Amino acid sequence: MTDKSSDTNPTTPEPEFDGKQLLKLLIELGPLVVFFFVNSKVDIYWGTGAFVVATIAALAASKILFGRIPVMLWISGILVTVFGGLTIWMQDDRFIKVKPTLIYTLSGLTLFMGLYFKKPLFKHVLGETLKLTDEGWHKLTVRWASFFLILAVMNEVVWRSVSTDTWVSFKLFGIFPLTLLFAISQVSLMKRHELP
Repeated sequence: MTDKSSDTNPTTPEPEFDGKQLLKLLIELGPLVVFFFVNSKVDIYWGTGAFVVATIAALAASKILFGRIPVMLWISGILVTVFGGLTIWMQDDRFIKVKPTLIYTLSGLTLFMGLYFKKPLFKHVLGETLKLTDEGWHKLTVRWASFFLILAVMNEVVWRSVSTDTWVSFKLFGIFPLTLLFAISQVSLMKRHELP
């Protein structure tokens, strides 16, 4: 049985991970799991088709369950549909392989542009749940923007140098755990710059 007493202790502001957050994670991760599973059972083209359908289902689920679709899920959904459609239509898996590179590059550059125009986008997106100093928002944004650009480079290197099946596995068992670990590693930064 979990001790709930620490939840009310104001001196230990641990980030909460409730059922709602778990559901959001499953909605975002679900299409990737479907992609991996169908690709492993059939091929990349069937996997891509399933990926597109699962992504559209994830968009609908987010809207129904939470009343909104996060910006990143919108962008990912559009790119998955466009590049997935091109992959199936042209029978060329390079389209779906380039899609993550575009998402990560757009994410990184958009965050850096926000800093350039003195509008840290993370503050606008997460300002309701996180209260950080301006320096904290700046550092967090720089770290995430840099991380996204590194992921873009990694994706390009991997898909160009390994088999399709290995690349699909890398997306699920490489990129996702790396992103999770990176997010966890930012907790100390957020605590240092948290406003009272």
